[in-house]
Amino acid sequence: MGNIKLLNEDNYHEAISSGVVVVDFFADWCGPCHMMAPIIDEASSVYEGRVVFAKLDIEESKPIAIDNKIMGIPTLLFFKDGQLADRVTGAINKSTLFERVDALL
Repeated sequence: MGNIKLLNEDNYHEAISSGVVVVDFFADWCGPCHMMAPIIDEASSVYEGRVVFAKLDIEESKPIAIDNKIMGIPTLLFFKDGQLADRVTGAINKSTLFERVDALL
């Protein structure tokens, strides 16, 4: 997770405020979340310098998960300059993730 920023209630709003940011809402006990981890890690390397990839543990930051109406995990929220631009719930493959990120660049 070298290029992936860890978010919490203290840094979430600042982190999504500018540029293209993809936030992975996850939990340690979530199997599909673990399946997504290497895909997100690879994407963070491919898009380094252009897109910020971040993870937020829903167990540690429940108010943010509630504010964003996270009903299932993994959920990816795609922000562009602080505005929610896209959202996907459930595990997705690499090509789908890259297509959604490319659409924001």
